Amino acid sequence: MQNAMSPAESAAVQAAVSDLIAAETLPISLAAQWLETPLGPMLAVAGERGLHILEFLDRAILSKELTQLRRAFGGVAFGPNPVLTALAGQLAEYFDGARTDFDLPLAPVGGAFHHSVWTALRGIPIGVTCSYKDLSLRLGNLKAIRAVAQANGANPISILIPCHRVIGADGTLVGYGGKLWRKRWLLAHEQRHAPAETGAQLGLPGFG
Repeated sequence: MQNAMSPAESAAVQAAVSDLIAAETLPISLAAQWLETPLGPMLAVAGERGLHILEFLDRAILSKELTQLRRAFGGVAFGPNPVLTALAGQLAEYFDGARTDFDLPLAPVGGAFHHSVWTALRGIPIGVTCSYKDLSLRLGNLKAIRAVAQANGANPISILIPCHRVIGADGTLVGYGGKLWRKRWLLAHEQRHAPAETGAQLGLPGFG
């Protein structure tokens, strides 16, 4: 895929993140797992409360997210976890076009406003997009567009909290921490597999 990391680059970043987790010094309370996807490897981290992180390995703030998570809940180590097992299956079904929503407990780390934005994002059905203005109106504060955009960009659970479904007011793609080429792929994929009554609402030029 154009703009995707080379296999060597991907392996190097994955090794660096794995080494970071392997060097954990805090008591272990969270489990991590690498998940292979058509868009590249993703790191998933979960604990007793649910899924905390699902990020592509080249996400610029992944290390920061891991640090925040460790401060909140304790150490991270690679190992089994029932949430991660369920996630692997549901994510595979999503990429196969057989799943349009997810049924997993989510526990992203963030403040009250961030959580309100992330909850609103989860209300955007597959095959539907909205603008930051739309999201602000849904939250009842049109003046919060900038804060909504910041919270959208800070989302630590890709795909399941669908921040990729937020686009520019003019219908153009805007910034996405997982890279714009992935955002375009995800929206095109969801347009193909969304129920007819929702898929028809997606009005992005160049998709299909």
